[in-house]
Amino acid sequence: MKRWIGVGLALLLGAAIVAAIVVGNRGGGAETRELTLVRGVIGSEKKPFFDDRRVRAVFAGHGLRVEVDTAGSRQIAASVDLKKYDFAFPSSAPAAEKIKRDQGATRTFAPFSSPMAIATFKPIEDVLAKAGVVRNSGLGYPVFDIKKYLDLVAKGTRWDRLPGNTAYPARKRVLLTTTDIRTSNSAAMYLSIAGYVANGDDVITSNAQGSKVAGAVAPLFLDQGYSETSTESPFEDYLALGMGKTPMVMIYEAQYASRLFAGDGLIRPDMRLLYPSPTVLSKHTLVPFGAQGTEVGRLLQEDPELGRLAALYGFRTAGAKAFDDLVAKAGAPLPADLIDVVEPPDYERLEGMITAIDRLYRSGVVPSPTP
Repeated sequence: MKRWIGVGLALLLGAAIVAAIVVGNRGGGAETRELTLVRGVIGSEKKPFFDDRRVRAVFAGHGLRVEVDTAGSRQIAASVDLKKYDFAFPSSAPAAEKIKRDQGATRTFAPFSSPMAIATFKPIEDVLAKAGVVRNSGLGYPVFDIKKYLDLVAKGTRWDRLPGNTAYPARKRVLLTTTDIRTSNSAAMYLSIAGYVANGDDVITSNAQGSKVAGAVAPLFLDQGYSETSTESPFEDYLALGMGKTPMVMIYEAQYASRLFAGDGLIRPDMRLLYPSPTVLSKHTLVPFGAQGTEVGRLLQEDPELGRLAALYGFRTAGAKAFDDLVAKAGAPLPADLIDVVEPPDYERLEGMITAIDRLYRSGVVPSPTP
């Protein structure tokens, strides 16, 4: 009898231990919970955000471990094998719409956006203001007039030929530095801006318009010579090497803003941010391929802590307060609202223009700019 009582007590003790472990796991938070792996492919500019331990902790609190690979928005839409991912998160709304259509997705999320902007320096801003390219918006921030800039490019204007330019008498042409139009979304957004102006201040809606505009604006890219494939590279040159190497570079506002908010001293007093007139918003749009990807999109769009962290990385979110508070704290000259914002062409029209410029790259023929 004693022997059987001992066996029974041992079984009860074992059951109690198992129950304690189960209860502990249920209530133990992200540290002990088994997380669900969710995989995505994203634009490279969002990688630091997803790598942030605070972002990982928020996802873990919802039972998710989010792992991401990076690729260009065009690559994500056209050549990346999306079958192994739960979501795609390009930096371009046109690319996201193509992915949604091709993958049969039913919805998208657009938690972040960043207007295109031009990083430059005070002496360059002053020179361009004398040339009529830069002016005050009347709303507290400087704008870069794309039409007047295109007129300068069409004339083949060089920096040392600008009236009164003693600050930057370089012999090279007045050109914005961009990334490679064949690979980079930021260059495609620049093409959208220039194309809109070259199309008589109208969105390109036909192949005929796209073909004509591509030939007119191709020198903006071809005349630069070698271009980097990632937006980070020319921005790092801007930060490290100054206006001798990169007098003005097309970037995402988020790149400049994140450095301002970090307060790390990389944005110096002589640096300036100009807003193209018109500009476009780079809408970071997530396309989910199932329930887990949908949950990531929902959290990015709705979770206030993720919104606050996104703002720290310079992204504008649906809740503007987090971004506005950081702007006020940093004393940054970033506008709360932008007025002169236009839409990019749809994916097929934009892709058609990029393909036409790519052919010119490969042919070695640079057309003359069209005024």
